[in-house]
Amino acid sequence: MANTAAGAVNKASLERLVADIRTFSVAGIERAAWGWERHERAGLDEYHEAERAALKAIEAADLGERWDAYRRSLFELTEGGRRALVSWQYEHGDVGHRAERAAFGAALGLFAKPQLTREQYATLVRPMAEALPWLLPEEKPEPRET
Repeated sequence: MANTAAGAVNKASLERLVADIRTFSVAGIERAAWGWERHERAGLDEYHEAERAALKAIEAADLGERWDAYRRSLFELTEGGRRALVSWQYEHGDVGHRAERAAFGAALGLFAKPQLTREQYATLVRPMAEALPWLLPEEKPEPRET
């Protein structure tokens, strides 16, 4: 991360994301999975475009190694075998994988936020914002019908 105010905010936000993922209950994981289904399944082209822009920005800023290390740390929380968190182990399978996609999108959006447009950032974090509204405080989470 650059030593700028934006970089410092990003670091704090990345740490908050990890802290929140560590404390997710099964209901939180299900909400994030629902967010992925609701927002990205139908708009994958837009999502992939934002994903490419974020990865390009990370590489241009020479942050690829830092991104890979952060991404691996998230993977260990959600899929890391015996080291994975119990709630994520419980939701292993389709729900867990959709929630994981939402978590990785949010991480990517936060990591590259200073170099993204507002819409690119929102596209990446919106699924996880259904479970963690602080990611997009200007948008209310949508009601979830059961």
